[in-house]
Amino acid sequence: MNTVTAVKNRILQLCGERNISINKLATICALPPSSIKNILYGKSQNPKLLTIKMICDGLEITLAEFFSTSEFDNLEQEIQ
Repeated sequence: MNTVTAVKNRILQLCGERNISINKLATICALPPSSIKNILYGKSQNPKLLTIKMICDGLEITLAEFFSTSEFDNLEQEIQ
């Protein structure tokens, strides 16, 4: 699994846990829905840390909480 897929999966997991839609997430994070959808649908292959931070702020979690999952702990090295 790569980092972009792990970020996508984490966003979907957090939305599922809170029972919120992608549009609702965008609203509470003060982001355009397209920013989140670009990450989820693979158009953004390098999501900005600021975007992830805004998602965390909207969900009232820290960056550490966002990245504290086994998926991120077990990422394959992306530099070959």
